[in-house]
Amino acid sequence: MQTFVNFFLGFFIFEFVGAAPITDTIIYDSEFYDIPLGELPHPFAYDENKQSDQVETEIGTELPSVIQESYSSAPLTEETEDEASTPKLIDGSSAQGSGVLGPQTQDGLPTCLLCTCLGTTVYCDDRELDVVPPLPKKTTYFYSRYNRIRKISRNDFANLNHIKRIDLTANFISEIHKDAFRRLPQLQELVLRDNRIRQLPELPSTLTFIDVSKNRLGRRGIPNEAFKNLDELQHLYITDNNLDHIPLPLPESLQALHLQNNNIQEMHEDTFCKMRDFTYIRRALEDIRLDGNPINLSKTPYAYMCLPRLPVGNLI
Repeated sequence: MQTFVNFFLGFFIFEFVGAAPITDTIIYDSEFYDIPLGELPHPFAYDENKQSDQVETEIGTELPSVIQESYSSAPLTEETEDEASTPKLIDGSSAQGSGVLGPQTQDGLPTCLLCTCLGTTVYCDDRELDVVPPLPKKTTYFYSRYNRIRKISRNDFANLNHIKRIDLTANFISEIHKDAFRRLPQLQELVLRDNRIRQLPELPSTLTFIDVSKNRLGRRGIPNEAFKNLDELQHLYITDNNLDHIPLPLPESLQALHLQNNNIQEMHEDTFCKMRDFTYIRRALEDIRLDGNPINLSKTPYAYMCLPRLPVGNLI
């Protein structure tokens, strides 16, 4: 009888336990989540206005210390802030002296804000400038056409050791300091067209291209032997200047000489050739323009015997 009672009670308890719902404690077995959710000191409460990183922190999903360090937004150091506030110019100088927009002009504006700087080229065309603005030290090409510049001072291009081309077309330039261009070691092209220049300055021997057309050089504006030592000069344009002579001597490297619309009246037999050397041939000089001058080219036929082509001009 006792055995029957024990069996009945055991069966009853088994049925009761089987009918009850199963409630297991959820344990996160990750190494970073090793405590039961119910034992957290601050139970999770959803708030849609909270940032995702705040929510993750509240439910105990804090990142490992190593990962936290890589994602932390530490305040900028003083050195970093200094680097961010002093951008570098094309020449590597800092913003205080000549910043990312170039050195300061007389009007208080950076050159590259007043003009346009693309790489090492500076464009200042049609900006109503009355002086040459201070240029970045690594400027290689400078264009300042159609402005109101009246004078080129000695220091306007000082220390520009990389400059290769200067174009000051269509200004009001009447005066140029004699040393304004002479100390530029890489200057190759000089364009001073359509100004009021009465006297050429000294020129660097590196020049390959010169255009001083439409100025007021007259009979005395070009110094004696002004082009003698320009051993790399290839193009020389001196049109519309009221010249009364061809400037001599001309370098052997010269390929084009344009002297049209001047007042040249005569030419010597040794202007281009050598009087006593009939074997001499000047092969490079193929383009000579003398049209628009009161000169009769037919009177000096021996002056062209060494040239590959005859000059363009009046033959009557």
